[in-house]
Amino acid sequence: MRGGQPERGRLAVLAVAAATFSVVTTEMLPVGLLTSIGSGLGVSDGNAGLAVTLPGVVAALAAPLLPVAVRRADRRTVLCVLLVLLAAANLASALAPGFGVLLAARVLVGVCIGGVWAVAAGLGVRLVRAEGAGRATAVIFSGIAVASVLGVPAGTLLGELAGWRWGFAALAVLALGVAALLAVLLPRLPAGEGVRLGAFAGLLRVRRLRAGLIAVTLLVTGHFAAYTYVRPVLERLPGIGAGLVSGLLLAYGTAGIVGNFAGGAVAARDPRRALLAISAGLGAVVLLLVPAGGSLAASGVLLIAWGLAYGGVSVSAQNWVMAAAPHAREAASALFAGVFNVAIALGAFAGGRVADGGGAGAVLWLGGGLSALALIAVAHARDTPADASTAEPQG
Repeated sequence: MRGGQPERGRLAVLAVAAATFSVVTTEMLPVGLLTSIGSGLGVSDGNAGLAVTLPGVVAALAAPLLPVAVRRADRRTVLCVLLVLLAAANLASALAPGFGVLLAARVLVGVCIGGVWAVAAGLGVRLVRAEGAGRATAVIFSGIAVASVLGVPAGTLLGELAGWRWGFAALAVLALGVAALLAVLLPRLPAGEGVRLGAFAGLLRVRRLRAGLIAVTLLVTGHFAAYTYVRPVLERLPGIGAGLVSGLLLAYGTAGIVGNFAGGAVAARDPRRALLAISAGLGAVVLLLVPAGGSLAASGVLLIAWGLAYGGVSVSAQNWVMAAAPHAREAASALFAGVFNVAIALGAFAGGRVADGGGAGAVLWLGGGLSALALIAVAHARDTPADASTAEPQG
């Protein structure tokens, strides 16, 4: 497609963005419905958070393993199959008679999340010409922010109006529609050089890549430790209702879209500078939410700043990964997706334990502290191009 019709390439990029939107909305919908799921299935908010933690753990395993398992399969076919499986998992979640069945369905969600990100994250360079690859990558990753703007708030609102099960049912229909879009709009995407398990060990010897993965682990763990429980944090504000919570989450997501493209623009030139700014900003706003707990206005402003800062994390980190291992893009993307989802799971799990033991405010201290550690890790990372030849080839 890089040498093909530009319009066709742009449509293919948008289809891949729709896939990332679908998996992220599915992954994060329990955040908006945490209270409803917990009360409906008879579990605490902390235990309900396992609906976010478990898919993250499974996705962390699926991200590096699935490209190995489907080593020679056409990537268009792989993405289509994963979206059909995502539809089935959402339907099972909607019909779950108990929390155990819901968690079983979320295991399948984790496989889809890890697989989609392992394949999709590095497709920008294959779908458009080289000069547009950075912008295409930002569009693919914008699915994360748009999920926060449209997916999670819309699912939350539907869940509040009709019951949480309808939120998952709607996502099942969406996933099937996206599978059809991918089948029509994507070109054939032969695997080319397949990914071997040995490639990951070789990539971890690349010092710049390793440093970036450590920083991303801290940053994403800190974010999700706090954000998974953002609804209980917001519900402590005086005079706030369910409608206003959805509105604040919408504002957060809108800021995330801006942050995604702003972060992507900076990261295309200097990923380290982008992650430094993001880590500092994220740590500051999350910690400032602690004393702002009595003010709706201050909390709203800080939540928007939170969205702006976090919106650039994924695309900036992906640019870091691609720069550190330019000759092993799919393997590096799969490793990045695995580490990212480990961090999501760690954050959601740690946040749940802290929320149950110390209350909603305590997760903000945890999230802000880990973001500060990420800032230190990025500041001490090597600022020179990695020697990608130390990584094993994918084929």
